[in-house]
Amino acid sequence: MAKIISILIICVVTLTGCKKKNGPILSGTETINNTLYGTGPYYALGFSFTAAKKTSTLSSPLDVITINAFPGNFDKTFFSDENFENSFFLYGNYADATAAILAFKNLTTFNVTQWNALGEGVKANQLWLFRTSNETYVKIRIVSTVGEVRNSIPYVECTFEWVHQPDGSLTFPGK
Repeated sequence: MAKIISILIICVVTLTGCKKKNGPILSGTETINNTLYGTGPYYALGFSFTAAKKTSTLSSPLDVITINAFPGNFDKTFFSDENFENSFFLYGNYADATAAILAFKNLTTFNVTQWNALGEGVKANQLWLFRTSNETYVKIRIVSTVGEVRNSIPYVECTFEWVHQPDGSLTFPGK
């Protein structure tokens, strides 16, 4: 009898502990870089907030952000996308990671009057806003950036935390 009760308890705990989340992924942390793939045409792997995954730029998809730098100038690292809209806004620069994390957490609503075509000057401890082609919004906290020459080729990398607000309002979900 004790064996049966033990087996039932294990089954109940196992089955109730496995919960699958339904619905879209609305936040996370990701790293993208400017590495090119293919033999022509070349493509990069950008990040799609609506799909919540890295996505090839081969077919010029909308709302996939990429990271790059102006030639010879890693201080001019920038985000771009191919949605043909002004989609980037630098919300703020912060002195350290602690201040950036706090500002990111507290950013629940915003008002932007001037969006830009590129997100120029991407650096650690910044907050960015991104507007998708269907006017949903993403807040982005830059965790770290890398800009250097690797194998004689300029290399740029950006790690960021993000939250997607998919309903078109100017309010992000609170944590």
